[in-house]
Amino acid sequence: MKHWQHAAAITAMAALSIGALSGCAPQKSSESSEQKTTEIVTDISKLPKQTLTVWDQESRGGQNEQIEKLNKKFQEKYPNITIKRVSKSYDDLTTTLALALSGKDGPDVAQTDNARSMMGKFVSAKQLVSLEPWSKAYGWEKNYSKDILGYARYSTDGKDFGTGNLYGLPQVGESVGIYYAPSELKKYGLEPPKTWEDFNKALKTIKDKGGTPLMLGNVEQWPGIHVWGVVEGASEKADTIRTLGFGNKGASWKTEGNKKAAETLANWAKSGYFNEGYNGLDYDSVWQSFSKKEGVFLIAGSWLAPDLKAAMKDDVKFILPPKSENMDKIQTTGGTGLPFTISTKAKDKNVAAAYIDFITNQDAMKVLSETGNVPINNTASYLGDKTDITADVLKAFEELTTKGNVLPYMNYASPTMDKDLGAALQSLLASETTPEKFIETMDAHYNKAIQR
Repeated sequence: MKHWQHAAAITAMAALSIGALSGCAPQKSSESSEQKTTEIVTDISKLPKQTLTVWDQESRGGQNEQIEKLNKKFQEKYPNITIKRVSKSYDDLTTTLALALSGKDGPDVAQTDNARSMMGKFVSAKQLVSLEPWSKAYGWEKNYSKDILGYARYSTDGKDFGTGNLYGLPQVGESVGIYYAPSELKKYGLEPPKTWEDFNKALKTIKDKGGTPLMLGNVEQWPGIHVWGVVEGASEKADTIRTLGFGNKGASWKTEGNKKAAETLANWAKSGYFNEGYNGLDYDSVWQSFSKKEGVFLIAGSWLAPDLKAAMKDDVKFILPPKSENMDKIQTTGGTGLPFTISTKAKDKNVAAAYIDFITNQDAMKVLSETGNVPINNTASYLGDKTDITADVLKAFEELTTKGNVLPYMNYASPTMDKDLGAALQSLLASETTPEKFIETMDAHYNKAIQR
């Protein structure tokens, strides 16, 4: 997911061209009080035999395929290193990682959600290593765009998001958009929506003709946050969303745009646009139901593309949320997949850093593309002659990052915002609260968050 997720909109991706580095040189992190001078080794081939424990949430089809391939290649290159992979669902990862990082047998490398509730909390607890020395040694600062790296930067106390030291490196780019089956649209006499207003009209048409317009499984609560991001992006200014999403001072939930977004989502629920029992169904079962054409549209992230392609073949498409009439650019939630981080208890931090470099270098980007994922760097170069859903998500990410506004996941704002917003959205979707009360609730959560 992104699991699943920033200081500013992402700009055009920098071309990735990591060169082979060797030898060792002493370098020092800017976290001098927490992280002592370390001899940085980039050629790990002569290090003692050892096991590198890696926790990831690349558990679905194409995600799992790419990481398995890269792990195999890494061990072929470095036979002295054995990877012990622990693959978890996003939810399992988020509920077990904190305890694991504080224990003796935790991971050396782990994917960590960018949000304050995870990365920010772990940074403040001194459980993650600053990657600054290895960033300089491997050239990550030159090969990744500044804004992409900002998605994994925190001050050493974890309070400031988007600036400070680098604590993680992502593999993939992602955007939240809309999936549909062309055959289903044809059944209802519809064309792919070109505007946000067209999309809303299509939802009504499908419902009026007895169909299920939207699929949602929201028992985990975070899927509702993704839907909210799309709806909010159609009515609220990007700068306001960024300030609220990053948990920075200077904004308010009490805006006309947010009010309109809350009313839209509430009206969708009251109009019966979602599948039955959506608040009590899990994410995976519902996207699988969508793949069986039990509903027409699915609002979800680009990371689902490989699985949906496997299930639906050529009868599935992905588009960015179409621009609303009051917006001058396409905008939606997106950015990076979960960055890979190094635990302060990692047995050999140089081996951990070499692994992260290996799974994010130019060759790795090619493997990501071949397995239906979205390479975070130089995305457009991997299009080739593709015309399937893989091409859809690559084109979408390229368009969003070069011509649109990339918006943060709204749960980034505070360590508890995933639960705060998730619960408030479930209540809104269940008609247990009004749009006005929802906005008041979220503004109170935001105001509490910025007092840290």
